[in-house]
This record gives sequence, C-alpha cells and structure tokens, in this order.
Amino acid sequence: MLIHRHRRLAKSKTTPVTSGNERTYEHLRPCVEAAPTNAAIPRRKTPHPPSAHCYTYPTSHLHPTGDHSEMPHHRHLTPSPSHEEHETPNPSLTPPPMQLAALASDEPPPPPPEQSPRRIVVAHRLPLNATPDPGSPFGFAFSLSADAHALQLSHGLGLAHVVFVGTLPAEAARALRRSDELDRHLLGCFSCLPVFLPPRAHDEFYAGFCKHYLWPRLHYLLPHAPAANGYLHFDAGLYRSYASANRSFAARVVEVLSPDDGDLVFVHDYHLWLLPSFLRRGCPRCRVGFFLHSPFPSAEVFRSIPVREDLLRALLNADLVGFHTYDYARHFLSACSRLLGLAYTSRHGRVGINYHGRTVLIKFLSVGVDMGLLRTAMASPEAAAKFREITEVEYKGRVLMVGVDDVDIFKGVRLKLLAMESLLETYPALRGRVVLVQIHNPTRCGGRDVERVRGETAKIQARINARFGGPGYQPVVVVDRAVPMAEKVAYYAAAECCVVSAVRDGLNRIPYFYTVCREEGPVDAKGAAGGQPRHSAIVLSEFVGCSPSLSGAIRVNPWNIEAMAEAMHGALTMNVAEKQARHVKHYTYLKLHDVIVWARSFAADLQLACKDRSTMRTIGMGIGPSYRVVAVDAAFKKLPPELVNLSYRAAAAAAAGGGGGRLILLDYDGTLEPTGAFDNAPSDAVIVILDELCSDPNNVVFIVSGRSKDDLERWLAPCANLGIAAEHGYFIRWSRDAPWETMASKQLAAAMEWKAAAKNVMRHYAEATDGSYIEAKETGMVWRYEDADPRLAPLQAKELLDHLATVLASEPVAVRSGYKIVEVIPQGVSKGVAAECIVSAMAARRGGALGFVLCVGDDRSDEDMFGALASLCGGGKNGGASSSTTTTTALLAAAQVFACTVGNKPSMASYYLNDKEEVVDMLHGLAFSSPSSRLRAAAAPRRPADFDIKSLLRNSEKDQNKRAICTGEIFRNQRFVGLGTVMSCASEEKQMQMLLSALPAARLNSYVHGNLKILSEQEFTRPRCHSLIRRASSQPVVR
Repeated sequence: MLIHRHRRLAKSKTTPVTSGNERTYEHLRPCVEAAPTNAAIPRRKTPHPPSAHCYTYPTSHLHPTGDHSEMPHHRHLTPSPSHEEHETPNPSLTPPPMQLAALASDEPPPPPPEQSPRRIVVAHRLPLNATPDPGSPFGFAFSLSADAHALQLSHGLGLAHVVFVGTLPAEAARALRRSDELDRHLLGCFSCLPVFLPPRAHDEFYAGFCKHYLWPRLHYLLPHAPAANGYLHFDAGLYRSYASANRSFAARVVEVLSPDDGDLVFVHDYHLWLLPSFLRRGCPRCRVGFFLHSPFPSAEVFRSIPVREDLLRALLNADLVGFHTYDYARHFLSACSRLLGLAYTSRHGRVGINYHGRTVLIKFLSVGVDMGLLRTAMASPEAAAKFREITEVEYKGRVLMVGVDDVDIFKGVRLKLLAMESLLETYPALRGRVVLVQIHNPTRCGGRDVERVRGETAKIQARINARFGGPGYQPVVVVDRAVPMAEKVAYYAAAECCVVSAVRDGLNRIPYFYTVCREEGPVDAKGAAGGQPRHSAIVLSEFVGCSPSLSGAIRVNPWNIEAMAEAMHGALTMNVAEKQARHVKHYTYLKLHDVIVWARSFAADLQLACKDRSTMRTIGMGIGPSYRVVAVDAAFKKLPPELVNLSYRAAAAAAAGGGGGRLILLDYDGTLEPTGAFDNAPSDAVIVILDELCSDPNNVVFIVSGRSKDDLERWLAPCANLGIAAEHGYFIRWSRDAPWETMASKQLAAAMEWKAAAKNVMRHYAEATDGSYIEAKETGMVWRYEDADPRLAPLQAKELLDHLATVLASEPVAVRSGYKIVEVIPQGVSKGVAAECIVSAMAARRGGALGFVLCVGDDRSDEDMFGALASLCGGGKNGGASSSTTTTTALLAAAQVFACTVGNKPSMASYYLNDKEEVVDMLHGLAFSSPSSRLRAAAAPRRPADFDIKSLLRNSEKDQNKRAICTGEIFRNQRFVGLGTVMSCASEEKQMQMLLSALPAARLNSYVHGNLKILSEQEFTRPRCHSLIRRASSQPVVR
C-alpha cells in the first residue's frame, strides 16, 4: 500500500522557503536527471539532505491543454490504525527530496523536522507540464508549470511542506497508468501525487457534469434558458460519476494526510465540491478548507439543482469555506438558511455557521496576483521585444485597448465587440486611431458553446472591420491562439485601456494583471522614462468578482451596449491626472493583497476554524455525499442519575446547616411531555413528581417554556409551589398564588405593531400549508406545523424564517426556529435571561449562594439557559464549581450545576439524557430520595404479591394480544419492585426472552450500566440474570 509510504515520504522532504512577497522562477527547471527507479534507500530517522537537483520555471508561458484522466478509485479511504503504526515503508520507494521552495530562493532551505506539518493542495489539475520524451523513463518529461493556479496559490504557505494532488495533463493521463515508480518520481521531484481515472469516467466527471451542468448553473444559466439549448437537464448518471471521481481524489489525499501532525488540506473549486464529505468520512479529524473560484448563484437559482442539499452539506463538512466576494458568500448563507434551516452568526468580523456542533467559518477574500511571476515575465527579453513591436511597428500611432477572455458564453465578448462598434459609430474621430485587441485563451473543454462564441465573434469582427477599417487599419484584432505570458504582459503594458465585459465571472484577474504591467512593465517615451507617473484605465463589468476591489474602474452593465460604449470613450478621453489617481489606488491595493497574502490569510483562518478540535469529539452520521460529522465537547457525556441524586442530597444537608438551596429549571415540551399540536397537558405521574419536588422547602422548581402563560397556568394548576416562566421568560410567577411579573424593559417591544406584520406573513404560510396554524401570544407570534405534511412543512418553515427576517429586519424582535415551530419574540427575551433573573432573585431571598442547580431542556431556546448557567459559573463547564470575582458569578461559584439536554446532540450543556422517559425517571428518583417523600409511602404497599407477575407471564404466552399489556404493566412497576425481581419471576427461558424483547436495548443497557453493582450484589441471583448482566455490560449503551 502506498498510503504509509507517502506519509513517510511527505514528512522527510525539505522545507519550502519564501522570500517576502516576491518570487522569481529562474531556479525551477525540470529534473535533469531522473531518479533511480530501484534505489535501495534505507529508512531515515533524520531529514534528507538538500537535493543536488535544481528546478526552474521556463520564462515563457506554457499552457497545458486538454482534459485530464484518472484510474479506478479506491474503496477504502483510511488505513487500519494498527497498520499505520506498525507497517514499515518500502525503502525502494523513498525518492530523492524535492525542494519546492527552491522555486523561490537561491539559498538552500534548512531541513524541516521529520514531523513537520504538510499543506495538501488539491485541485483538478496538477501544476505540471508533460512533454513527450522517448528518452524519459515514463515517456514524458515533466516540469512545473509557472502559471498553474494551484502552484501560485501555494506560495504563501510558509515553511510547511506542500503536496499537490490532482490529475495529470491530458496526453500523459491517456498514455500512463498508475505505478509506484511514477508516484515516487512525481512526489520526489515535484511534490505531486497524481489521481487517475479511466478516460470515460473522467469525461463524464469533467466534461459531462462539471462543464456542461454545474459550471453553467453556477453562472446563472437555467435549463430552459435559450442559451442552454435544452441540454442542461440533470443527469443522475453523470452525478454518480462526479461523486465517484471526488471519492478517488479523497482516496489519494488520505494517502499523504496525517491530521495529528497538523496537516491542512486546501481544496480548490467546484470540480471537487463533494471532496470535503469524502475526506471527513475517511478522516473525521482532518482540517479542510474549500475555496470556490466560481460565482455562487442566488438561492433561487441554486435551489433548482436537484442535489442542492448534498452540495451544501458537502461544503459544510469543510472547516472553512471561501469565496471571492461578499455577494457570493451572502448567496451561500442564504441557501443554507432556506434549504437547510441553518442560521449564521458574525463575531469580531468573522462569519460562521453552526453545523452539527461545528462552526464552519465563511471567508470572502479575492485572490491576488503572483507578483513574482509577472515580474519574471516582464523582465524577459521576449516581453521587451514584443512591446517594441507593438508600440513601434504593429500599432504605432494607435491607441490600444486590450481584452483577454476565455471562449465561453459568459465572458461577454460579443457585447464587447458590439460596444466597440457603437463607439466607432458615435465618435467618428476615433476611427483610424483606436484598436481593440481581443485575446482568446485556449479552451480546456470544447462544445457547442465554444463554437458558437467563435462564430459570433468572427462575424461581428468582420462586420466592424469592413465598415470602419481600411488599408493598414483594422479596428478589431482577435488573437485566437495560445499566447505566452511574455506576449500578454507586452499587450497589457502597451494598452491605454483594459475592457472586461463578462456577464458572470468568478473573479477575473485580467484587470489585476493589466494594472501591474502598466506600473512595472516596459516603458515608452510617455511613461516613467519620460518623467511622468504611470497610469491606466479600466472599463469593468459590474458582474465580475473583482469589481468591488477596483473602486477606480469605470463600472458598467455590459448588457447596456450604449452605456458601455460611453464608458470606453470616457476611459480613452480621461485626463492624465485622473488616470494616475485611479491607477495608484488600484496598484496600491494589489501590492497589499497579492496571492501570498491570500494564501497566508486563508491558512490562518483555517487554523482558527480548527482551534477547538482538541476539545471536541466527533460522531459520523449518514452515507455518501450526505455524510456529516457531529461534534460534541469531549466532556459531554450521559448524565449519571446517581451523581445527581448524591449532589441533590448533599445540597439538602448543606441547606439544613444554613447553606444554599436547590434550583431545578425544566423545559416543558419535549422534556416532560412529548411535543403536541394542541392540548398537551402533563400526565398524572409528571404532576405527582413536580408537586413532590415543589413541596420540599429546600427546592425551587421552575418550568421555563415558550408556551403561553394561560396554557401553563391551566395545565400545572395542581402544583401549588411550582414556579412558571412563560413565553421564554417574559412572564414569571413564583407560585400558583403569586402574581405574574414581566420584564419591564421589554414591554415596549412587546406592544409594538410588528405583531400585525408577523401575523400577516404567517397567515399566508398557514393557508398554503395544511395542518399548520398560528398561535398568538401576548408577547409574540408562533407558526406551528407539528401536524402538517412532513416533507412540505420544513421547506415552508425555512421560507417563512427567511421571509420574516426580511420583513422584520428593522423591528426590535428576534426570529427563531424551534422544534416544528417558527416564532417571533421581542429582542432580549430568552430563557437565558429568565434563568439569570431566577438565580439572582432566589439568592437574594435565601441570602446566600445556591448549592445545587439542575437544568434540563431539549430545544434550541434551552441553549440560552445552558449558556447563562455557564456564565454564572464563571464561564467554566457546568457540573462543578468555579471561582469568579464578580458578584453575579459568585451566586453559582459553590454550586453543583448540571445542565442536561435531551438527546445525544451538540449542545452547550455538559450532559445529556436519551429521552423524556429518562428525564422523568431521574426526577422521580430525586423526589423519591427525600426522607419525607410521599412517593415512598405510596410505593411501600406495592410488593410483587400486589400484582401477580408469574400469572401475567403465563397469560402472555397463551394470548399474543396480551403480551404488550403484560410487559407494559410489568415495566411500569419495575421501579418499585426492582428489575432483578421482575426478571427472577421468569420461570422459563422463553419468558426471559419475552421480557428482554419488551424492554428497548437502550433502556436495558442504560439501566444495567447505571446500576451494575447493585443488581449484581442484591437482585440478580439466578444464573440467567448473571448472563443478562454480562451481556448488557459488554455492549455499549445505545444512544
């Protein structure tokens, strides 16, 4: 297996070194000498010495063209832990080290420690050129491609070792097959690990799904749009190929990934959209950043993709998701809100989405230019010669405008030429003087779109040149070939204006290149050599990602041909002083935000997003692209009832000696009773338990709920001493006979007219969603959908949440979603505020700090209570005491605080219970533990003789319909007679099996685990009972 060999290899490489924000490429030439294919190199415990080979980039611009391929994918993404620790790597595959940073410095870099972290850059294509060479061991001579995007974006990653993962150039991918020797050669010489796919699989992945479906959709092209020609419909087979290719990339990444060593994975662009999901499944603790170099469409367009949820969840499996602009990030956040019901938060200038306990950071920062690459190209003799040819021969005496675009329907080349035609029509004085040079980048994937754009461009070019051209003058020149970088920078430096007319684009760095070349490129008599500062002019489409960062550009709507022609005229006739001012602003921005700054910023934010990784444990859920990881605090565990009972009794003893009292805060729906649509009155058992807890003078018990005060007052009337905090704590009552108190500071917000607007919006959704209804409270409005269609209602809830947030954006309210509800409440009203008020008031009444606090809830709103209690404990974990210097915090400094959520899920609480039955059981135990408890007296007569267990067992054997009644009666009474006693009544093995099948595994295992010692010593005396203990205790508790 190559997994372990590659990991050892990546750790033994030398370290790249950067030299500031500038890079030169004179020392990056291909391997002159091929690595020995069967060299027996012993395993090293120290880093390899620096390599004797030198590598330099060619100074000309080389374009790897065509598609790239892969071979069959792996099934297993992670190696066995035991193999990872003990397998010895094959020494014959240890390659000579490659100094990727010799790319940037003349000095040999110092060797890194063996366990240095890696930066794994994953992109569709490797940053390689492959030239056929019969004399090479593999039939191709490989070299690093200076203009490869992935290589440029890795330059700011500091001293960490960089490994590239991607596909080979098309010609090499078709000719080569995966082998250990090829892997070793590319890893050793270029730090590249190739991914292989069969040609057909790659075509379906890249040309089929990426280019002909996903890429147009990201650029706002819908299936029924005229430009789509009816072939943009979703193909499930192509999507499966796309997912399979992403799985193959993940398999290769895992081979060199070691998250425990601090490795970071950088995933680039929409080709690998699903990769974070597959990486997270194979390596749950990996640190993954994803950057989308394409636009992210509005939520309305994105929701038209059939696999939209899978795509969103895949990105949310990354730790950091990056976009070029705020608009693209905003569309992503909106899609997450509307399709997944996820809200985002902003703190200290950083935006994050809480996704199953993990905070996924959202970053928007445009990628800058590689200043070193441009400077190398501008300093080349080829660039200087081409510049002289342009300015002194080919276009002497002309005013040059330049445009550089890919050949696709979104670059707006047709609109640009039409604007040029309008310019020459409107301003005859410009005829014979102005020339537009339009350079077409070579296409990576052909198709009908490409040919249509070429045909339209040629047709309009011919018409313009026929109308306005003449001998020795052509207004429009189209260069449709692979143009080397040295030639491009010459055109940039010679042009008075750069025109970008894309109707949709991710970033488009052409204006960046143009600005740098105008500042640092070859000069003429009018430039810096003549004593004048440099200047430039840019006509820029407002739909391009770089538009917000170039505030000095003339922004236009490219669909408005006349306005674009006027912008081009304004750029050509602008006075020099204004051109200089705009140019200085652009160039200053680009110097401060180059590609190295981008890479460092992205890596730093990825580290920040993963900073809490050591304190969290992860649980994988789902399969395929829908796989997700639930992160919970490492200290998060099931609440031990015996620990709560012990602390509860200890607090009573302290209270008897003048110490603090006991406080119990309970949610209602989902905690004490199942969430119901209409009347949800508590059971008699719950009423008895609550009344018993309230009757203890050491206790203060509160129900803290979002329900209305009228409902809670009616349902809980039998409990005279029970406190109620209704409508999220806006109304508080300490006992049945006490008056209702309100949060006076929030009364104004509760009386505002926003309730009418909220009700009006909710009414439309209630009418459109059968089974839903509106609940009007004194302080808020709630839309409930417990009884609505389970598929339609959640979608409507997400829409309503977004709609209300927009309508009520200027009102002093909070729009929240809960368990099958969407509610609007005044700002500042929450269960957390209510908990703080209750704790403060209770401490004031009792004249001291509390000794015991139990807080249980199941909803998102209950997280506010858990957070408030953690703050009152000094910010520490609840469940223990912590010191603080503030008066408020001191209230719980000496208390045993148990914050518990219902269900094993991400929470601010430190404990969980599986369901409401376990909550009621725990509360019953607390009420039963009091020496004066009335439950003890009620339970005393209930001995096994009071209900004939053996008779019930016999009857259930004969009548299948009586089995459920029998087992239900037995296990309702098992808390009084003991589970062991019940089991001991089973005279035959089949009766024992019937009892075991009646009790859910989770309840049985939990009961046995929690009471193992007692059951073993006191009740389980029969052999089959001991077998039961062994079986249950050997199994993990089902959660």
